[in-house]
Amino acid sequence: WCHLLQQFLFLFLYCFFICVFRCGASFMVEIASAAFEGKRLLERHRLVNSALSEEMKEIHALSVTKALTPEQWQEQEQQQDTKPK
Repeated sequence: WCHLLQQFLFLFLYCFFICVFRCGASFMVEIASAAFEGKRLLERHRLVNSALSEEMKEIHALSVTKALTPEQWQEQEQQQDTKPK
């Protein structure tokens, strides 16, 4: 399922980054896509849910933990790289 969800999201949202975690029939998604540019968080989540509308019929729960633009993703990665370890 993880691979299938990644494929659908990549095709529909042209993802810069995507990571899907699975726990039973529940999934957590971290995603970065240019499709999110200029959209509020709720609109971003709706895009993800819309891209997976058919798959959602068989999924117990989907949690979009991150829905960022590619620029926001890169900024986040840079911030993590500069944090002391």
